[in-house]
Amino acid sequence: MESMIKDIKLAEAGRQKIAWVKEYMPLLNMLNEKYGKEQIFKGLNMIVTIHLEAKTAYLAQTLKAAGANVVVTGSNPLSTQDDVAAALVDSGITVYATHGCTGEEYDTYLRKALEVKPDLIIDDGGDLVNMLHGERRDLIPNLIGGSEETTTGVHRLKALEKAGHLAFPMIAVNDAYCKYLFDNRYGTGQSSLDGIIRTTNLSLAGKTLVVAGYGWCGKGVAMRAKGMGANVIVTEIDPIKGIEAVFDGFRVMPMLEAAKYGDIFVTVTGCKDVITKEHMAVMKDGVVLSNAGHFDVEVNKHDLEALSVKEPYEVRKNIMTYTMADGRKLNLLGEGRLVNLACGDGHPIEVMDLSFAMQFLAMKYLWEHKGTMEKKLYVLPEELNTEVAALKLKAMGAGVDTLTAEQKAYLEAE
Repeated sequence: MESMIKDIKLAEAGRQKIAWVKEYMPLLNMLNEKYGKEQIFKGLNMIVTIHLEAKTAYLAQTLKAAGANVVVTGSNPLSTQDDVAAALVDSGITVYATHGCTGEEYDTYLRKALEVKPDLIIDDGGDLVNMLHGERRDLIPNLIGGSEETTTGVHRLKALEKAGHLAFPMIAVNDAYCKYLFDNRYGTGQSSLDGIIRTTNLSLAGKTLVVAGYGWCGKGVAMRAKGMGANVIVTEIDPIKGIEAVFDGFRVMPMLEAAKYGDIFVTVTGCKDVITKEHMAVMKDGVVLSNAGHFDVEVNKHDLEALSVKEPYEVRKNIMTYTMADGRKLNLLGEGRLVNLACGDGHPIEVMDLSFAMQFLAMKYLWEHKGTMEKKLYVLPEELNTEVAALKLKAMGAGVDTLTAEQKAYLEAE
């Protein structure tokens, strides 16, 4: 299978990026060494559809080291890094991905990847799973199962399962405790603000930052923005999460009210139309709009375009400016796509080491339980969560206590 990438000559820059992340991913290094010797995935075809940057590239290389024939595609046109894609091809992995590809090209890449007839898949957002349930149902009999990385993808899987249409086992790695506690909270919390700051070069201190959604991602964004001096407002649809945000020290109000005060907006809901024309109509001049909720539907771009009385223009790389009838300017980052990847390098390396170790173990679990799992959505077994956490603690030079036999007996008696 011949790869489809931007330019193989970019490989050296990509290799440097991958070499850097390897220095800070002790869990993947351990898995690489251990299962590289055991070759547990020998003979298996795997598709990894994920944000294609250095950390995910090293996950793909770790799977290949364990014996798998790995094919990689990007899960977001703006998060693909062409030099990293080239480095993967140079290391013997088939890649179908280019930065800024069209929607048609994106679908072509998924179709090309599926020609490998996968045994196992890792998906990010659900597009690969959706194609398997649509035009490539012929590949399902060969498929052992897969795992999903994101909240949005898990929502789509739950809908398939509820309708009785899920055709193979899937593990919701996103719902694993170690994933959403660290990846979603600490990862999204830091990387979203990294992307905003890198792109705008603005200070958060003293500004009003509106966080839409107070799930684990929203909590992380709000916490870090507060720590950097921002005045944080949270919007929610869930009263329980709303009162939690109040108890955490944030102002909570409907988006239509928050829209009047915000300087910077970050949507992290996984839903559509979180910010629409009615909100845009009352926003201040010069606001920054960004999304960290996977798909580019949380900030309604059609409304922005319809309200703009001038042709939108790129005032700075990854900042598109829309001019309202009264002269106000609203600035959208990264085309409304994931701001932490479209405008940055994604989650911190150390955080993704945890998440990708769980993805690797999810593949191992599916392979070891081939034929025994139902066609439903699973959560990563708790013992794997604990194993990953213990290994990460050890790698960081930390540790925890162990219960004595007497303590165990006491707790069991209770």
